[in-house]
Amino acid sequence: MAIVLVGIGGAFGAVFRFQLGRIISAKQKSAFPYGTFIINITGAVLLGILTSINAGNSAYLLLGDGFLGAYTTFSTFMYEGFVLFQGKEKLNALIYILASLFLGIIGYIAGFVIGNYLLYRL
Repeated sequence: MAIVLVGIGGAFGAVFRFQLGRIISAKQKSAFPYGTFIINITGAVLLGILTSINAGNSAYLLLGDGFLGAYTTFSTFMYEGFVLFQGKEKLNALIYILASLFLGIIGYIAGFVIGNYLLYRL
């Protein structure tokens, strides 16, 4: 059953990431990979919320491992950072990589705090 939950969540997460990435990319005129950046940061926040509310194992498999695992993308993050470095966009590459890591950690912590607030205050 775990494989089915992860597979279903992953299918939805991958499609959602693909569509959202296309929408964001269509609106920007910069070499900076805003789509992947926004997707990875929002994924970190959502994972923080999910883990803080202690969702059951099935919900975590579906949403955490499945949906958010496919929604966020480390491989695209690495690829886009590497392309920026190769394309004489070294400052953008450095900003992209460091900001993604820093804001990803901050986003996860913020999501965890938000989830705890929602769990214990509402």
